[in-house]
Amino acid sequence: MKHPELSRLVVKVGTSTLSHETGRLNLRRIEALARVLSDLKNEGREIVLVSSGAVGAGLARLGLDRRPSGVAEKQALAAVGQGELMKIYEHFFSDYGQTVAQLLLTKDVIDNPERRASAEQTFRLLFELNCLPIVNENDPVSSAQLELSNGDKISFGDNDTLSAYVAVLVGADLLVNLSDSDGFYTADPRKDDSARLIERVERITPELLSFAGGAGTAGGTGGMKSKLEAAEIALAAGIPMVLTCGGDPDVLYAVLDGSARGTYFTPEKA
Repeated sequence: MKHPELSRLVVKVGTSTLSHETGRLNLRRIEALARVLSDLKNEGREIVLVSSGAVGAGLARLGLDRRPSGVAEKQALAAVGQGELMKIYEHFFSDYGQTVAQLLLTKDVIDNPERRASAEQTFRLLFELNCLPIVNENDPVSSAQLELSNGDKISFGDNDTLSAYVAVLVGADLLVNLSDSDGFYTADPRKDDSARLIERVERITPELLSFAGGAGTAGGTGGMKSKLEAAEIALAAGIPMVLTCGGDPDVLYAVLDGSARGTYFTPEKA
């Protein structure tokens, strides 16, 4: 399915796509991502990038050789790494003539009508100013265990979910989830030779959820289950989502001309 007229895209890229096996950032891939997104923006499209990678940037900045497992340690590394990550993005996007802006969100921004309206206005103004917003969860003050006095959660849980809420927030025409997998399979293709790629999904069913399993990648937080949850949020708002491999950011061109290998989640009436 071709998507030549899509004018507002949300692109999510995860930790495993942005990082080497060492846990440190893959600068060549980040530069390629900046080049492709800048080119798509030069076509007249509005782009939002939802990016992981703050912990990996903090790891490198502090010269550590091991990714911590504890929440508090990850939050501290994210506090160090978020500025480093933005510095890298600003460098590469500036080389391609783009101005970027940083937005750090927590789940209560989505749940609170006044804060949500403020975030929507900020996105609108950034688009008018020809900026490319880069969004991440505000990890240093957010955790899945924390909640507000009214019971609302502060954390999105992972950037798959965050990207879906951002797509809804900005009224995106398409959400592209760049993963370390080239789509959604009936089983884990790394473990099961009979696993089959599901190319089109119109509804998130119990059967699909049973295919997803639970674990994410070693460097990230989300797995296939969280990607299905993200697709469900997007589809409920009438926004299609494409899940494909982000190892080569040029895949975004293929997504837009309909030739990318991956899974296309489409609202049933689309």
